[in-house]
Amino acid sequence: MPASQYTVSDVMTHTAVAVGRKASYKEIVEVLHQWKVSALPVLEGEGRVVGVVSEADLLVKEQFRHAEPAPAERPDALFKAGAVLAEDLMSSPAVTVHPAATVSEAARIMARKGVKRLPVVNDVGMLEGVVSRGDLLKVFLRPDEEIESEIRDSVLGELTPPVHVECSVDEGVVTLLLHRRSDSGLVPLLARAVLAVEGVVDVRMRLEGTVVTAS
Repeated sequence: MPASQYTVSDVMTHTAVAVGRKASYKEIVEVLHQWKVSALPVLEGEGRVVGVVSEADLLVKEQFRHAEPAPAERPDALFKAGAVLAEDLMSSPAVTVHPAATVSEAARIMARKGVKRLPVVNDVGMLEGVVSRGDLLKVFLRPDEEIESEIRDSVLGELTPPVHVECSVDEGVVTLLLHRRSDSGLVPLLARAVLAVEGVVDVRMRLEGTVVTAS
């Protein structure tokens, strides 16, 4: 039972703003402010991503303006507090994602690494765009009618042998109604397949008027 898999290329911002290794501290702040973003890829050569400079990297300077960093954090903190160029301020290597990665994969990378934005790079590390948390949430803007149509075609339509299942979608929440108790074994399989459809917020299963646990 295949389902759609939105990729990073479907939701990312293709026109990405970035800075070079020699960009100054003030220039970086100005670009962040102008474009209303929280981090910038740092490029070298023809556009290869070598790092990311974020607001957190820049704030180290202000953080330790009137206080010495603790011994455990002193070397890196002191270095960044005194840095004035992107190549010294940036976090490297950059946490990136490939445009063919799924939206789910990108979300897992962001959660694991604790970042809000990912440079999108091709096979040789060249910048192709940027994807943010907000971009990943675009899949939940899909109309209910579109989600329902895909579930009927790509999930329910692929059941062998065919099973009569009623489907409705409201605000991204899918309700499936199975009419025969003999079909109850399909509940976990259907739940996983429907949850894999992009834009689905939750799935609720019912069997002859009784709510069924999908797990």
